[in-house]
Amino acid sequence: MTAGPRSIALGKPALLEFRGPDAVRFLNGQITQDVRLLAGGRITLPSCVTDAKGRLQFRIWITEAEDGVIRVEGPADSAEALEARLTRYLIADDVEVSDLTGKWSLAHIAGDAPEAPAGVMVRASARYGAPAADWWIPEGSSIKLPDGMESLEGDALETFRIARGVPAWGRELTEGILPPEAGLEATDISYQKGCYIGQEVISRIKSARKLNKRLARLVIDASIPVGGTVLTDREGNPAGNLTSVAPLADGGLRHALGFLRRDSAEELFLDAPDGSRHPVLRTLG
Repeated sequence: MTAGPRSIALGKPALLEFRGPDAVRFLNGQITQDVRLLAGGRITLPSCVTDAKGRLQFRIWITEAEDGVIRVEGPADSAEALEARLTRYLIADDVEVSDLTGKWSLAHIAGDAPEAPAGVMVRASARYGAPAADWWIPEGSSIKLPDGMESLEGDALETFRIARGVPAWGRELTEGILPPEAGLEATDISYQKGCYIGQEVISRIKSARKLNKRLARLVIDASIPVGGTVLTDREGNPAGNLTSVAPLADGGLRHALGFLRRDSAEELFLDAPDGSRHPVLRTLG
């Protein structure tokens, strides 16, 4: 049976608006995604903002609004820092930047979304690993989600995220990580669009195909004491670490996410807080 649509309330994230004849070209020189893909597509795409060494500074989502301007969504409370970074190199370009934070709330509708109420800006989005929709609701609107739509929140939402292998800011995604280490190369990075801050480093990583660590989807037995994060091989050598463990079990198992070392063995174990060791399974994708 197919689950019905479920809503995920994402609050009022940081939201910047870039408008002007040079906005697309300028942003293309600042972020990893190809901004040109947004044109007329009514889609939202993920992207990274990186420094000159290719290391993550922000993970963002970009979309084209109804009047053709580009909106950049970032983590809550990041508007000032995000704007400072994105406009650092804004000198002669004809671009106007506005901070819209607090003026729009965001709901993500997982599954087959019903028709949105009038006044909602709808964009196709796969922020939880599957085709879905973002509903942007303007401040002061009396719009309500359809009756009977299940809400995902708390432990259920965290379990949903982890089971789908979606990295979260502050857990898998932290400032200074290389985006390919978190598996973002397939979703957030354009290797065809040309130069941006950090592009040379990220392109070299793709060519060399070598990373010191990489995010993996894992499964552990639900009976394992939660709290251990160290992953080892059969001989007890370090192999990686857990970053997220699903709070809810499914069939006696818990989904998890963690970073594995490049040379980690296929057979993995979790060292629990009580000193016991438990096998860990990897999942595909």
